[in-house]
Amino acid sequence: MNFFDEFERLSLEVETPRGRTLLIADPHIGFELSRGLRLRTRFEERLAEFITEKDPDLLVILGDVKEPIGLSFTVKRLLMGFFSDLREIPTVITKGNHDGRIGEVAGKFSNVEVVEHLLAGDILFLHGHTNLPDVEFGEAYLGHIHPAYTLKRGGIAKRTKVFVRTGKFLILPTVNPFIEGFDVREGIRMVPFLKGTKTLELFLPEGIHLGSVEVR
Repeated sequence: MNFFDEFERLSLEVETPRGRTLLIADPHIGFELSRGLRLRTRFEERLAEFITEKDPDLLVILGDVKEPIGLSFTVKRLLMGFFSDLREIPTVITKGNHDGRIGEVAGKFSNVEVVEHLLAGDILFLHGHTNLPDVEFGEAYLGHIHPAYTLKRGGIAKRTKVFVRTGKFLILPTVNPFIEGFDVREGIRMVPFLKGTKTLELFLPEGIHLGSVEVR
């Protein structure tokens, strides 16, 4: 697996008042511990290398930095290594539902800030598991639901990660290449402020527009 290419496909760069901003969603560091894997993927080390090479003015992690909801010694060690590798990158974490006690680690790094949401100009960044904050915005980016869609061709079905647009909201797939993702038509119901959505526009990570799908 070419990790750099995968991270490139599953991340997004946008321009904000804080400069060139790199967005990633749902890395779930420490996922090996919760999913019964008996190997170390060193995913978080490769992700840090990618971010450092991209050298953004700002990194925004759209929540679920870690997989376990708690903070074990092992997860803390993994996070300490990850943030240590990013010491030169201004970083904002929009706290996700898996990010309990993340501040205990992030607080040791002056370049890392943990917030419920971030408003940069008229762009809103958030995880997506809570209600919308009471702020005015023109566009919003979120994660949380790990959007994916099953493509069927010639009798073969293949699930692929997708970016999802609905109105002024864009949902990013998980940046973790080891996590497959969920059917977006089911996942959209996990976003409180998008529960009533009827139609979703899907895009492959390469930017190809797959078209619209109806929510069941």
